[in-house]
Amino acid sequence: MPKPNIEFAAELYKAILTLKTVEECEMFFKDLCTIPELKALSQRFAVAKMLDNDMVYNKIVESTGASTATISRVKRSLEYENAGGYNLVFSRLKDKE
Repeated sequence: MPKPNIEFAAELYKAILTLKTVEECEMFFKDLCTIPELKALSQRFAVAKMLDNDMVYNKIVESTGASTATISRVKRSLEYENAGGYNLVFSRLKDKE
């Protein structure tokens, strides 16, 4: 399987960091992503938050419509393949509350 082009990813991350408001993020991501891609990203983030709050699978399925495979994939990312991004964002969101 070919590796993703890290150079392109770095440029994307830099572009995202220029956004200042929720509205700007919404505009950018609506241009960048298809509706299904945006739905998938949003759903995964919601699943991650629910898992972080120790919600059980059947409640997550009921709340998000995510498949158990998606929930398992997100859980694996949180527990074993964690790059720290979810925890960083969750911490910063809690600080803002």
